[in-house]
Amino acid sequence: MLYRKFPRCPHDLSILGFGCMRLPPAEGEQAGGKVDEPKATAMIRAAIDAGVNYVDTAYPYHNGEGELVVGRALGDGYREKVFLATKLPSWLITKREDMDRYLDEQLARLATDHIDFYLLHGLGAETWENLSKLGVLEFLDSARADGRIRYPAFSFHDQFSVFSEIVDAYDWTFAQIQYNYMDEEYQAGTEGLRYAAEKGLGIVVMEPLRGGLLSGDVPAIHQHLLDAPVRRTPSGWGLRWVWNHPEVTVVLSGMSAMEQVKENLAVAEQGLPNSLSLEELAVVEKMRDSFASRVKIPCTGCRYCMPCENGVDIPSCFMYYNQAYTYDAKERAAGVYSWALSGAFSGGIPGYASCCAECGECEEKCPQHFPIREYLRDVHEFFGK
Repeated sequence: MLYRKFPRCPHDLSILGFGCMRLPPAEGEQAGGKVDEPKATAMIRAAIDAGVNYVDTAYPYHNGEGELVVGRALGDGYREKVFLATKLPSWLITKREDMDRYLDEQLARLATDHIDFYLLHGLGAETWENLSKLGVLEFLDSARADGRIRYPAFSFHDQFSVFSEIVDAYDWTFAQIQYNYMDEEYQAGTEGLRYAAEKGLGIVVMEPLRGGLLSGDVPAIHQHLLDAPVRRTPSGWGLRWVWNHPEVTVVLSGMSAMEQVKENLAVAEQGLPNSLSLEELAVVEKMRDSFASRVKIPCTGCRYCMPCENGVDIPSCFMYYNQAYTYDAKERAAGVYSWALSGAFSGGIPGYASCCAECGECEEKCPQHFPIREYLRDVHEFFGK
């Protein structure tokens, strides 16, 4: 296993982190539901035995069961072998006392007396404004002082302007961002990656394979894989591309099968920064271009159409619809669409295309003048209610 350091942390961290959002489901359960705990425990411990020392979970994973499973998996001495990361459920915080209450609950769930890396989960403009107003930075200082957490960090889902504001607001250890070869300009993107690094923050990357969408040998990229100067799986190409960036310390993989653990461990053996040749980088460029040519709705995600008075998350509806077509992954995209827009992360208000009342206000605000109502009808027909 290869290791890297955060600029503000003296520890050696495995470049492969075990993301616990996609643990293997129990028989008859959908992904993200009840966990097959024996399989999950075996996978987590196998990864740790092979050198992985960064384990990442969060309060809502697997409907709240995730932290409990991880806590038990880290029994028998495994807790002492890893740096454990979990996250404050930012969207559930309504008062300062909530922060301590959730942290204490998470410590109990994880059967530990401290969290090594404690993140504010999924920050965006609204959650950051609310948490700031309620005193979250004072909370982080307090939790560090009493030893419940060691290193503060945040995960992020919004635009670069919000990202830079958060980076500059506190003495963070790292930022966790979505980054892969299809998302160089999405959310924080490459600009955010470099900005955080220049400010002395480490970077942990989530969704290096876009939730598995970049792991399949789909027809759009098959010939590029055959013509490549090096034989790699699609997952191998995606992970190596992220590790090629020297700003990145840890790449999280949400592994759901032991075969994935073994493959990722093998790929990680070669994950050095600046290690891909120009010919190899050209292969990734060709795969990116081939995928990009399959996009159905040319939405840029600028979010000028938002907010929708009926709760429709218009850009996300288009994103999941595009993913289904781009990566030949209707079933996978439909599952994420159903879960992510259910309202669990937006105060119970669902954001499905089926919620559209066709008022047309969004089309008046769209700088690209897209027929948004027509597109939403397509999304609704494709995914169903």
